[in-house]
Amino acid sequence: MLIGILQTGHAPDALRPTHGDYPDLFAELLKDKGLTFRTWSIVDGEFPSGPHDAEGWLITGSRHGAYEDHPWIPPLEALIRDIVAEKVPLVGICFGHQIIAQALGGKVEKYPGGWSVGRTEYDFGGDTIALNAWHQDQVTQRPEGAEVVASSPFCENAALVYGDRAFTVQAHPEFNRPFLADMIEKRGRGLVPDPLLDAARTAVEQPLDDDKLASRIARFFHEGVAA
Repeated sequence: MLIGILQTGHAPDALRPTHGDYPDLFAELLKDKGLTFRTWSIVDGEFPSGPHDAEGWLITGSRHGAYEDHPWIPPLEALIRDIVAEKVPLVGICFGHQIIAQALGGKVEKYPGGWSVGRTEYDFGGDTIALNAWHQDQVTQRPEGAEVVASSPFCENAALVYGDRAFTVQAHPEFNRPFLADMIEKRGRGLVPDPLLDAARTAVEQPLDDDKLASRIARFFHEGVAA
């Protein structure tokens, strides 16, 4: 099954030689799950011809805000609406989670509570799943038809489903421990308050549930195509 990765940002320059770029992280997260990948670098103006260029779509994270004025954001929102209308399964992670909500009528803002960084536990309908987070923006108003399937005390709309059309998550299952550790030291210092970074660094070796979420994402893709 071909998954089109819509890349909306690049990993920090200091991390790419060691960890690769965001599509590499997703390919590693979702390996051995019957998926293949092709990337369109949306952030650099590269778009597919339409929603059927892939059997499923995944929108990555980004350092940009969904509400910012960039020339690639309006056509990305139009593409999202086309993908949803054509019932091609769509997954969004962090920025992807936010831009899908915004494109479908929701609202994204800088959260007044500040940043969420590092290992965070989310309630997925009674199942506690620990994932790495890295965000200040949040979906503050859900679009019509969006159902909350995960939340935390810090982030009410931590994961949303739009029927069988889209599944989106605020956290970063693709941010493994080594990547997160380097993000803290090489990207976070001077950007995120040091106490938050220090707490995240202390927790970096604690177990994560990335595999659980990867399996859920893969299942969503396969079931969406089968439907």
